[in-house]
Amino acid sequence: MAPVRKSLIAGAVAALSFASAAPALASNPPGTASSGSASFSQPGQTVEVAPLAVCDVNPDAEGTVAGSSPAVTRPGLKFGATSSSCTTEVVNPDEFLTRTRSVAKGTGFELSALTAAKGPRLRISEWTVTCDADDKGTQAGWQLKGMTGWTGLPTQIQPGHVHEVKASDGTVLAKAKFTDSVLPEPNDGSISMTLLRITFEPPSGYTGSVTVGSVACSPTP
Repeated sequence: MAPVRKSLIAGAVAALSFASAAPALASNPPGTASSGSASFSQPGQTVEVAPLAVCDVNPDAEGTVAGSSPAVTRPGLKFGATSSSCTTEVVNPDEFLTRTRSVAKGTGFELSALTAAKGPRLRISEWTVTCDADDKGTQAGWQLKGMTGWTGLPTQIQPGHVHEVKASDGTVLAKAKFTDSVLPEPNDGSISMTLLRITFEPPSGYTGSVTVGSVACSPTP
């Protein structure tokens, strides 16, 4: 199958304090970002990548906390160099108003583990995921550049879109969920987003998943 090539796909999801919530979880942190991780295995082989380039917002002090990770290569998987930044900015000192921005980005992602099952080699040349917060609410945004191997992926990716990664005979080897956002319940205006999570299906010969980019943030005081 011919590869799909896309120069840029981008989008955003807002979570104002009055937005309706999805089923879910406890409140999100003030701000955090991680560039990716992995945990998958087949008989006789396990691949683990601990969370890359992690940072956490310091809500009590203006400034930026940065994280970075060098390129990582494991059997069937590559992450290029990744980085993150978690920034607190005072926008109105008289009213003690702040805003935060949490960013994770990376280059040179490649998943080749599916090729042994006659699946595609999945590549993303660059990607970014962000979470912005102020006293009114939060918004998560994202960009993907230079994608190949993603046959059938729509030009406009809707939040929570699930893409089936197939072998040449049509067998589903993995499912890739894009821009998975979670709002806590009861809703407090916070949001978390995972840019991409690839979960292996049994015909691939693997179990487990790979995550590319995750952020979370909460409205500032």
